[in-house]
Amino acid sequence: MFDESDLQRIREQKDEWEAETLDPVLDAYGERKEQFATVSNLDVDRLYTPLDVDDIDYEEDIGFPGEEPFTRGVYPTMYRGRQWTMRQFAGFGTADETNERFHYLIDEGQTGLSTAFDMPTLMGIDSDDVMADGEVGKEGVAVDTLADMERLFDGIDLDEVSTSFTINPSAPVIYAMYIALADHQGVPREEIRGTLQNDMFKEFIAQKEWVIPPEPSLKLVTDTIEFASQETPKFKPISVSGYHIREAGSTAVQELAFTLADGFAYVEDCLNRGLDVDEFAPQLSFFFNSHNSIFEEIAKFRAARRIYARVMDDWYDAEADASKQLKFHTQTAGQSLTAQQPLNNIVRVTIQALAGVLGGTQSLHTNSFDEALALPSEQAVRVALRTQQIIAEESGAADIVDPMGGSFAIESLTDEVEEKAMAYINHIRDELGDGSVRDGVVQGIQDGYFQREIQDAAYEYQQRVESEEEVMVGVNKYTVEEDTEPEILTVDEDVQERQRDKLATVKAERDDAAVEAALEELQHVITDGGNVMPVIIDAVKAYATMGEIMAVFEAEYGSYQETASVA
Repeated sequence: MFDESDLQRIREQKDEWEAETLDPVLDAYGERKEQFATVSNLDVDRLYTPLDVDDIDYEEDIGFPGEEPFTRGVYPTMYRGRQWTMRQFAGFGTADETNERFHYLIDEGQTGLSTAFDMPTLMGIDSDDVMADGEVGKEGVAVDTLADMERLFDGIDLDEVSTSFTINPSAPVIYAMYIALADHQGVPREEIRGTLQNDMFKEFIAQKEWVIPPEPSLKLVTDTIEFASQETPKFKPISVSGYHIREAGSTAVQELAFTLADGFAYVEDCLNRGLDVDEFAPQLSFFFNSHNSIFEEIAKFRAARRIYARVMDDWYDAEADASKQLKFHTQTAGQSLTAQQPLNNIVRVTIQALAGVLGGTQSLHTNSFDEALALPSEQAVRVALRTQQIIAEESGAADIVDPMGGSFAIESLTDEVEEKAMAYINHIRDELGDGSVRDGVVQGIQDGYFQREIQDAAYEYQQRVESEEEVMVGVNKYTVEEDTEPEILTVDEDVQERQRDKLATVKAERDDAAVEAALEELQHVITDGGNVMPVIIDAVKAYATMGEIMAVFEAEYGSYQETASVA
């Protein structure tokens, strides 16, 4: 961006500044600490100048918003055209309680719904299963059958709302229920909008929720992508998720690299099936964490778009702009929330949310200040939503497209994050996968490669916290002897009994012969290797349960046991 004569002049001026202005101050006063680094322990320099970006080509590396390589954003007007979707995560108890919370959030100005499920639903078992005992409705909403989905969205028209579903092993069943509900409401399938998380690679790498082994899990993911490209073009069948990788302890670079590698692996599996990249790729979406180091996070988001555009073009021959635009949801860092002095979390969340906005996110969830203690209360949820609304309406952050673009620090950090992330991706592709990202990801899961990388990063971070090199306000510095706890949300103890009664009623009233026939047809399609989505939709319409459907998959493919891996 600068010619050599300009750079030489700046180089000389910097040397003069260091000798005459900086060094005397350092000699007299020093600096606060020897190393300045991000949360991920990425060193940051004292000062950034054009010398740090002398190898950047503006047109090729930065460009303009809405144009390749999309470093500055996927849309030319970004938030000047439309604000990001404010999508607060919600779900607890039965479908009736969560429906009330949905309506509350809509009334408070939320622009998209996001559904949290309880552990039995996430793991594909029913509320009356012995393994569900004590877990029903505790950390999310319990959904056993289509009847629960009907109550969950009672009074909500699916053609007027965008809904996200945070669920993975049993994601195809939830997707089928949502489609069945749309059919019952008379909403055309091509009009329903939303996102299914459905990222099984991330589960095997970080979050550790699965039912069947990696290869058949991948087959189900590709089934949903294929079906969505044909039937629900406005619905995102997968949200490739770095969030949980970061929550497990990865660095920002590892989060970015492993997430993009997972995404490219799904692309390759779809291509192996014979799908057209420009038919399915526009429906892929991503999900990232936003942590405390604001400049590192902004750089990560910008680097993500640039890497994705280049790889989709160079490796997979994508032609449509929509196939090369990385669109993502952001959630503030749950790992950063503290039970001590919980009101401090409001400030943390604000910084993290601002990083997501300055980094160009398409939708955002802001964590509630009490989430280190319990599911969020209505007061905490309102504060979290108001945080987004204040950033959007009062800060001016939404008024300039990529306002950090051109900053010597941000451009240098974006370049550095891209280089380090691509080193990981190339290793996965070339060393682990022998030229295939898909095979490299599968091999990395089986070998424990990702788990070792993450655990090493997590251990190193915890050492820095315990040595107070990494300050956590209210935890290892600026502590108080007595701390007040906010009023927290509790889930009624009778929720399990009430949900089991609802499930028993459905089972008593449904047509058992229709259920049995639907499950037999599902088994036949699995055996034949066909796309399972149409028959899952038929099964949920017959009111087959989540557990009954997932049991068919487990009977066919078996279960999965992770091999322990030590660094």
